Amino acid sequence: MKVDEESITEMTDARLNVETTVEEHAHDQFKMNVFYGLSSTPKRLSPKYFYDARGSQLFEQICELPEYYPTRTEKTIIEDNLDEIVGDSGHEMVLVEFGSGSSVKTQLIIEACLRKYGKLHYAPIDISESILRQASENLLSRFQNLKITGLASDYTTGLATLKKEKIHRKLILFLGSSIGNFTKNEARDFLLKIRETMYQDDRFLVGMDLLKSKEVLTSAYDDAAGVTAQFNLNLLQRMNEELGADFDLTKFRHKVVFNEAESRIEMHLESTEEQSIYVESIDCAVEFAAGETIHTENSYKFSPAWIQQLASLSGFDLAKTWTDENDWFSLNLMIPV
Repeated sequence: MKVDEESITEMTDARLNVETTVEEHAHDQFKMNVFYGLSSTPKRLSPKYFYDARGSQLFEQICELPEYYPTRTEKTIIEDNLDEIVGDSGHEMVLVEFGSGSSVKTQLIIEACLRKYGKLHYAPIDISESILRQASENLLSRFQNLKITGLASDYTTGLATLKKEKIHRKLILFLGSSIGNFTKNEARDFLLKIRETMYQDDRFLVGMDLLKSKEVLTSAYDDAAGVTAQFNLNLLQRMNEELGADFDLTKFRHKVVFNEAESRIEMHLESTEEQSIYVESIDCAVEFAAGETIHTENSYKFSPAWIQQLASLSGFDLAKTWTDENDWFSLNLMIPV
């Protein structure tokens, strides 16, 4: 893996600098994930492979759907609590964001920072370079005193880069309840790694989706327009295009399950018939029984007690929690201890 050596804190005069990690073995990693995932019982694939160019675009569409409450609910919480979120440190901060996507909600925080401090350095990290560049260019067209250093990478590389930079006075964002894609142990480990990059004058703001009725949860991940189904099925299309697989997308369906025992929504791709799939790049035939699924994503739903426990286990003090009027979503400000 090769990362551009230019430091986040030593930018050129340009207002936009996007660094891209070049993973020499990314294709091999995808192949191995597919090989082991489809050879497992039950079958599974990592959700990080959702986000090719088309997958990223489909996810942006999902965020606008009427059933998908997390985006608009979190945005409302941000709007209602901007002054507290931004705080008043008396000096300019660096705004870092994991999984920045289109940065729509982040625009509110950027604007508030610019009002308070006059200028801002924003460092978004996202796996999709195309989405990262488009969002950055849109932001720079709106805000004159904004400087952006983007990093197109996965979270692991983003964390390593952030730790290397040793930036003080930063506010780290992890919005959209992306933390819910991790298992309980993975979430703790990720927050521990975030904590390792932080100093006492840093803050961490994380969105967490709260537990609610099964009906509201399942409809959010199985929308009437079928956009989430396209998003899920696009993973098969990606394997067809990049790995020479021969999935017939009409023989799989998007399936959503609420696993009450684990407090999570699960997304699956279900085979509608008995069939055999051949993946050329790994020279492997994969057998599917009718009704057998590939488990593609988890989205955990949090209780207030769980959020508090996760913060404590990860070396944080839960300084403040904001929720909406329905208690559907929470925004949590954590401070290193």
